[in-house]
Amino acid sequence: MPLRIDVITLFPEMFAGPFDASILRRARDADLLDLRLHQLRAYATGPHAVVDDYPYGGGPGMLLKPEPVYRAVEDVRQPGGRVVALAASAPLFRQAHAAAWAQVSQLVLLCGHYEGIDERVLDAVGADRVSIGDYVLTGGEIAALVVIDAVARLVPGVLGDETSSADESYAAGVLEYPQYTRPPAFLGREVPPVLLTGAHAAVAAWRRRAALERTLAWRPDLLDDAAWEECARLGLVPE
Repeated sequence: MPLRIDVITLFPEMFAGPFDASILRRARDADLLDLRLHQLRAYATGPHAVVDDYPYGGGPGMLLKPEPVYRAVEDVRQPGGRVVALAASAPLFRQAHAAAWAQVSQLVLLCGHYEGIDERVLDAVGADRVSIGDYVLTGGEIAALVVIDAVARLVPGVLGDETSSADESYAAGVLEYPQYTRPPAFLGREVPPVLLTGAHAAVAAWRRRAALERTLAWRPDLLDDAAWEECARLGLVPE
């Protein structure tokens, strides 16, 4: 069965291009992904299909009302479906989320807009909340695309080569090592000689050290105790 991903949004047209290109398109054609879009206004009532209102307590902006969101989730969620709300005021989306959600039968993504979604409906539907970074977007649609791409590529068969994601950044808790291809020299810069030797053990050791060096420089927060000890053994940090 394909992984079904339902997106509840005010702007389904924002997904047309990404869904119809590259890996997501091939995964849909191969029946590995079932991507569905739902217009939130279709679940609103009244002649004007109003989905937002002013927040209690005052303040700027509008808030998505709970009723249409609830109706939409209840309509599209299947048994065992996971509901995720994209919101700036939420824990960061991690590779571990993507790996876990690639194993479910259905993912329902709620795209927030304006000042977000009434908190009560998120609690009522048991929604997880994630943010894709420490910044604010105009809506949850771009964030939803990020989540879809990160999850989809971990679905078996989507990438074709199932080993290709194993060494990537975050998969092993560190950033990926630097990569090089032909030519061996470019603008006076040489490919590290060890990568040209064909000595697999030496290449693996170089890549591990380079991955730790890069993570130590750019994202030391990713390193666990074992990785810090490994860095010390390799002389990358004082023991």
